[in-house]
Amino acid sequence: MSEQRDERMPDPTDRDSGPDAAHRRPEGVDDATVEALGKLSEALEVMEQARGFLYGFHRLTGKADLALGEAVGLLRDAGHEELAERIDTEIVGRNVIEGRWTFQIVEDFDDDYYAAFKAAERDARDQLAEGRRHLFEAEMKEDRRTHGRRHHEARP
Repeated sequence: MSEQRDERMPDPTDRDSGPDAAHRRPEGVDDATVEALGKLSEALEVMEQARGFLYGFHRLTGKADLALGEAVGLLRDAGHEELAERIDTEIVGRNVIEGRWTFQIVEDFDDDYYAAFKAAERDARDQLAEGRRHLFEAEMKEDRRTHGRRHHEARP
């Protein structure tokens, strides 16, 4: 008895036969759902970038505070005690937002907004597409690539 292959399923040994199983639309998932999940994925990617900027702000603010502390020491060494003392007591170690350093802002963001955002995106994928990611992009790749050309393969 010979095995018959479902023509909709790419040959797993053929790098040019389409997306791998993790990036193929599950049966019954319509175009509108794939588009909506694609937009949700895009929103999450933007949020990931925003989160990166927030962490960059956190790191740069901390680095600036440490450099400010060094500047205070140099001002003192140069004989500018009154100015050094004012900067040291008014700015070094100061909260960046009322009652908060940036690590507290990052923690609140991660635990509240970011965690809820990620969970919503994951729940939508789980509920609508068997948890599969980037279906919209995988189908866009299939549409845009030149089939059969080197550097346009569907998979590694």
